[in-house]
Amino acid sequence: MDWQNEINSSKRFEFGENWASFLKNLKDIQIEHAKHELSYWLGDIKDKTFLDIGSGSGLHSLCARMLGAKVYSFDYDAQSVKCTKYLQEKYFPNDEHWKIEQGSVLDKNYLESLGTFDIVYSWGVLHHTGDMWKALEYADIPVSKKGMLFIAIYNNQGLQSEAWQKIKKIYVEHNNFVKLVLLYMSIFYFEGRRMLVRLIKRQNPFSFRHWKEYKKERGMNRLHDYIDWIGGYPFETAKPEEIFNFYKQRDYNLDKLFTCGCGLGCNQFAFIKST
Repeated sequence: MDWQNEINSSKRFEFGENWASFLKNLKDIQIEHAKHELSYWLGDIKDKTFLDIGSGSGLHSLCARMLGAKVYSFDYDAQSVKCTKYLQEKYFPNDEHWKIEQGSVLDKNYLESLGTFDIVYSWGVLHHTGDMWKALEYADIPVSKKGMLFIAIYNNQGLQSEAWQKIKKIYVEHNNFVKLVLLYMSIFYFEGRRMLVRLIKRQNPFSFRHWKEYKKERGMNRLHDYIDWIGGYPFETAKPEEIFNFYKQRDYNLDKLFTCGCGLGCNQFAFIKST
């Protein structure tokens, strides 16, 4: 696949635009939460080399650099590259240990040109490339021997995942009015379910405390994650065992795992390369 054609495709969610909006209200406490989450998964990364595949807002690259890693960030989306550079210029101007550029994980030659890294990190990216299994295969290329590969991939829910794929496709193919309707319908769907659960538990159904607490999860923002969810197309999913078996065949051992059970969201994997 020609990654330049991937970028120019109109049937694709503009992740960078959403991230640019997210960064306008990024708070220090969100950065601290994201650093804590990164440390949990990756351990001590000081002086290690860190490749961020699909840097998006640049938040995780920033946290890796703050934790002492030597960072290399890339994204296929030009606006996402600008977002990452914005954070670099704000927190680490003229830093020789943080390189940022535009590139695609579907470009094998590009991945091979990067060399190897102690940590290869890709949170919620590979399932949006349009060729997830190829992206998963190529993500292995820059991982050094005994290095770590961290990925987060959408959970496969069968028919429900297929339905969401169709909704996301409608979102990216239509005008702003349709986008807004789908966004509000999705928020109503998810928040309505939460309100019903709280009502059954005899709790205040109108409490939106979880919107504030959501920032503790990787430092993210619930509204922008909703926009990312409803618009995130291309969209592919995998069962946890599929990802595990895929990398087991490539001489990886599982170090840490988080699954979302039967629910929506991403299953997270930290693998260690044995050879």
